[in-house]
Amino acid sequence: MFAEECETAADLSTELGLGVGLFQAGTNLFLNGMVLATMFLGGHLMSTGQMSAGDVMAFLVNAQTIQRSVAQISLLFGSVVKGVSAGGRVFEYINKEPVMDTSGTKIVKYHEFHGDIEFKNVTFSYPSRPEAVVLKNFNLKIPAGKTVAIIGSSGNGKSTIAALLERFYDVNEGSVAIDGIDVRDMDGKWLRGRALGFISQEPVLFATSVRENIRYGKPDATDEEIYEAAKTANADEFIRKFPAGYETLVGERGMSLSGGQKQRIAIARAVLKNPPVMILDEATSALDASSEREVQRALERASKGRTVLVIAHRLSTIINADLIVVLHRGSIVEMGTHDQLKKQKGHYWNLIKQQDQGADDSRSL
Repeated sequence: MFAEECETAADLSTELGLGVGLFQAGTNLFLNGMVLATMFLGGHLMSTGQMSAGDVMAFLVNAQTIQRSVAQISLLFGSVVKGVSAGGRVFEYINKEPVMDTSGTKIVKYHEFHGDIEFKNVTFSYPSRPEAVVLKNFNLKIPAGKTVAIIGSSGNGKSTIAALLERFYDVNEGSVAIDGIDVRDMDGKWLRGRALGFISQEPVLFATSVRENIRYGKPDATDEEIYEAAKTANADEFIRKFPAGYETLVGERGMSLSGGQKQRIAIARAVLKNPPVMILDEATSALDASSEREVQRALERASKGRTVLVIAHRLSTIINADLIVVLHRGSIVEMGTHDQLKKQKGHYWNLIKQQDQGADDSRSL
């Protein structure tokens, strides 16, 4: 496939080069023909006494000046064609209209924001796979200030719930509301930039300093606010141990940091934003046991006083949640606290059993 694409690119480049070559050849032929015609006609008129030698030279100099100017156009032609081709894809995206309606303008003043979340009769399938219904008649209320965990095996719609709350997608039916306001009516920039804090399994870090990566959560934050956020995220200690401290460059996508360090910097960024609602999507699933403990402590500190939605595979991260929701094939099959669900010996109990067996197998290895 790669070879075929290379051959296609080579053919297109050859075609472009042939076109530019023909254009330049035609231009040079025309321009040199113009000078030749000037000399021939001027010589004829001078031989018959109709023009002086000075007049002929004046015409020749003018012709050569025009020749040089037009020759520059022929050289620029190839660059213009390449620029238009390259810019076409860029402008294609710039001029593209978003599929979802982004005209919502409603916001909730910070002192009036409670953080009550409600999914009401939500049915959803991804636009790329409309035939596969991920959530069907899904209903869930998350009270303000409570921690609600959603658990289930892969492919049952856990991360989809977080994506709908962030309004990365719009529901097909039903509604997702925060404090009684449909997220489709809210200002998207305010919703994601101020109301919600999102910490994913693989945090996005930029190739700049630790300080600037944390400040991304609140661009006008002071250094003191950054330090406080890092302390809350249990990150201040390891950051100060770096040779350059907060000025340490993290590398592209944070490649110079460990998984646990990247997660804690992402938590500090979310804390700095100080959102009333925090979404944790598999925030510790890619970490080893020691890093997970550090990140879990940071998450517990960052979650105090907020409405928290936890998406998790590992049961150790959600045992202390106020409410645990078990998803199966896009529907809620069990709901309750850890102790309540454990006594029911249903889906949740089976998940615990599977994870305990997996842990025993890994220890034996």
